[in-house]
Amino acid sequence: MEADAVLDCLGLYCPMPIVKTAQKIKELERGQVLEVLSDDRGIKSDMPAWCTKTGNECLGVEESEGEFRAYIRRLS
Repeated sequence: MEADAVLDCLGLYCPMPIVKTAQKIKELERGQVLEVLSDDRGIKSDMPAWCTKTGNECLGVEESEGEFRAYIRRLS
C-alpha cells in the first residue's frame, strides 16, 4: 500500500505509537494515508480502536517478521 507519510514507532510501546500517530495525522490532509511502523503487538487492536474513536479509517495492519505496518486514512 502506498502511503503519503511514514511514522517510525519501532521500539516504542503502548501508548506511544497511538500518541505519535495522533500527532502525525494532524499534519496530513484529509484523504491522505499514514503508514505507522511498530514492533508493539498491541497496535493490531489499538490502531483500529483509535481510528474508530477518532473518525479516521484503519485500512489494515500487516505483520512481517515481528514488525507491524498500520495504514490510516485521515478522514477527520
